[in-house]
Amino acid sequence: MPPRLRHTQKDSTEKALKGSILDHLAHSLGKTYEERAPRSLASSLALSLRDRLVDRMFETRARFRAAGAKRMYYLSIEYLLGRCIGNNVCNMRLDEHIDKILSDLGVGIDEMRELERDPALGNGGLGRLAACFLDSLATMHLPGHGYGIHYEYGLFKQVIEKGRQVEKPDYWMADGMPLQLERRDQAVLVPMYGRVEDHSFPDGSFMPTWVDWEDIVGVPYDVPIVGFGGQTVVLLRLFAAKASESFDMQIFDQGDYIKSIHQKVYSELVSKILYPSESISFGRELRLVQEYFLVFCSIRDITRRFLKQNRNIEDFPNYVAIQLNDTHPALSVAELMRVFVDERRLPWERAWELTNRTLAFTNHTLMPESLEMWPVELMQKVLPRHLQIIYEINRRFLQQVELNFPGDVGRLRRMSVIEETPVKQVRMANLAVVGSHSVNGVSALHSELVKTRLFPDYHDLWPKKFNNKTNGITPRRWLYKCNPSLASLITDALGEGWIADLDQLRGLEPLAGDPAFADAVAKIKRGNKELLAHYIVSTTGITVSPDAAFDIQAKRIHEYKRQLLNLMGIILQYLRIVEDGIVPPSPAVYVFAGKAAPGYFEAKEIIRLILAVGQTINRDKRVADLLKVVFAADYRVSVAEKLVPAADISEQISTAGTEASGTGNMKFSLNGALTVGTLDGANIEIRQAVGPENFYLFGLTTPEVEDLLSRGAYNPWDFHAAHPEIRRVLDALSAGRFTPLDPGAFHWLHDKLLSPNERYLHLADFMAYVRAKDDMFRDYADKRAWTAKSILNTARMGVFSSDRTIAQYARDIWNIHPVPPGAVL
Repeated sequence: MPPRLRHTQKDSTEKALKGSILDHLAHSLGKTYEERAPRSLASSLALSLRDRLVDRMFETRARFRAAGAKRMYYLSIEYLLGRCIGNNVCNMRLDEHIDKILSDLGVGIDEMRELERDPALGNGGLGRLAACFLDSLATMHLPGHGYGIHYEYGLFKQVIEKGRQVEKPDYWMADGMPLQLERRDQAVLVPMYGRVEDHSFPDGSFMPTWVDWEDIVGVPYDVPIVGFGGQTVVLLRLFAAKASESFDMQIFDQGDYIKSIHQKVYSELVSKILYPSESISFGRELRLVQEYFLVFCSIRDITRRFLKQNRNIEDFPNYVAIQLNDTHPALSVAELMRVFVDERRLPWERAWELTNRTLAFTNHTLMPESLEMWPVELMQKVLPRHLQIIYEINRRFLQQVELNFPGDVGRLRRMSVIEETPVKQVRMANLAVVGSHSVNGVSALHSELVKTRLFPDYHDLWPKKFNNKTNGITPRRWLYKCNPSLASLITDALGEGWIADLDQLRGLEPLAGDPAFADAVAKIKRGNKELLAHYIVSTTGITVSPDAAFDIQAKRIHEYKRQLLNLMGIILQYLRIVEDGIVPPSPAVYVFAGKAAPGYFEAKEIIRLILAVGQTINRDKRVADLLKVVFAADYRVSVAEKLVPAADISEQISTAGTEASGTGNMKFSLNGALTVGTLDGANIEIRQAVGPENFYLFGLTTPEVEDLLSRGAYNPWDFHAAHPEIRRVLDALSAGRFTPLDPGAFHWLHDKLLSPNERYLHLADFMAYVRAKDDMFRDYADKRAWTAKSILNTARMGVFSSDRTIAQYARDIWNIHPVPPGAVL
């Protein structure tokens, strides 16, 4: 028997790294030293990092196995990783080595980073949260992995043409992704469509059998995620859809070349883009297939890993925890039951117990339109066996409800997994709640509203099932990497411990009154603003001054996030300057960033209005030194890394009771921006943490909003009559002041804001918002006092580390434990 070959780890000395980069340049890319170019060096660097990540991956896997560790698997339709090379260099503590090597090779680390594309695997906070969680899992040596879809094009690339958002394909894989590992040997065959037949056994029992199904192949790609310190590597496994056969040879031989590859084209659509349009029936079906593809591939892979350890299927929840990141993976309830009942032949009751103990569900929204439902007819077509299982789950569940609340027909109707009217649909949020042992919200307010507004009947039945896990952000990317100058200053003051223990930032509090430290912080902020100003002029042509207050609102464009409220305040400020001669206490640069969903008319029109207002203001010489408006197109993680360190003011102004949590608010506060915000989502907890005096609060509370809307008592005309400032802004919109060539362009918006059905209450909160902003700009004029507030914001953000969030999940929901190096002897 031949001797077993031992894996030899590559070292990470400067000499070894440089040799590795040059070796990959020659042998992986086929380039000579003289042919080196920044892009080929970037690929060689990525491959060299991957070599070392794989070494750590092997060691991590062996460590988890030796410990017999229970593992958590995070299922998410989105992962906004951001650029990976720089993040890996930081977490592996190779910054100085790489800077020196690249300098020797004639390129800079910043140039290298700019060559890397953002993986287009997500849209907003949902995907960025998932990425932060993976970073924390690895940093804390917790046994867990992520599962997602390997989108070819992701969401879309946002470009601005003729004053409007235009969606372009974002082929982020154009230059490849050297860090990922293709795993064709672990591909999964995914069945769908077909029909169900009942088969009887000799003992008289029946077993439904799924037959005549079609299949596609899920090919896994692994992205190594390294924790801070470089000791533990967890995996993000992404599945790409491929046809089970490339084309039909018989049809090809008959001369119909297009038809012969039809199945290949259709199959690969599944992982083509994130969130296909549901405006047509095919798009809706494709999205259901996409969510099922994620669930099937993930659970098949999880089950394979479990059984590979020769474990009894009855022990499944003792070794496996699965977290559903919102409703997109809710089909896991039915799929896990199908595996246990159909494939492992477990009795229904036992299968249900195992499923419930394994699954946990995070809700991310209070918006009714975001709670997914799938037509029964469509599910019958695509997933006939799963629909059967869902109906049986619902039948047994409603029996339980009837026993607990006899005769309460209304409660049965509300709690049913199936909505009966007007069209039969499967309520995916209900399915996730019924099938999970834990349901959590993502901020204190949101979790309370989940219990009282979203799922009150379920909370009555299972009060202990519901809990809160306030979101968090990784300080590695959102301070250590994206704001290196401030991170270095903090390290000089406190040591490096804060990077993996953000509570240590409390040590900065006494320094808020230290003139030398405050001057250093102010200098760093100005440097970050200079960098952002350079980015703005290079991408938009707009010149802005770093001496102005940088007021930034960066998030998905949506009516409830109220970019329009911000814009109304800017219009009023502009009118005060040019018509009233009122000079503000400080110049201001307003920056908006975010994408609108392609089919969301109002959101796209808000972008159009931002651009129109910006064009008018930026061309007006009367306000040239006082006011600028910028729209930073194609918002993504790498753009956020430029905006966040430069912000003086963070806009978190959603209507109270609409934002689940927010994590952008945490990123800006951690980097010293002061927040103007409502008592919504995590704003409440941020205000408590940083102190009310360091947070600019305005607006109605959630109970006040609910009272107005439930009684139908909101009359925007009352605010219009009472406040001339509101009339000025709305008149400017209605008269076409910012669209002189199309004066009626935004008359619809004027009418909507004055409609009693305008449920985001812009006019009710407007004057309070204006007063809060006036206070902010007066305070900003006192730079010393403002910097002290900024330092206190940074110092008091430790609780919002994703490390804290993950520690709570691990303890309260997943029951997993750290397995650090050296823990297994």
